[in-house]
Amino acid sequence: MAKKGSAKNTKNKALHSKLMARKINKKKAEEALRKQRLKEIIQKAKERE
Repeated sequence: MAKKGSAKNTKNKALHSKLMARKINKKKAEEALRKQRLKEIIQKAKERE
C-alpha cells in the first residue's frame, strides 16, 4: 500500500524549477541588455563618421 501524507519531493522540485527559471530569465535579460548597449555604441560610432 502507498504511504499516506504529502507527495514525496514535489515541494522541492517546484522550488528548484522556480529558481532555475529565474536564473535563466535573468541571463536572457542580461544578454538582451548587452546587445542593446552594443547597438547604441555602434550607432553612435557610425554617426561620428
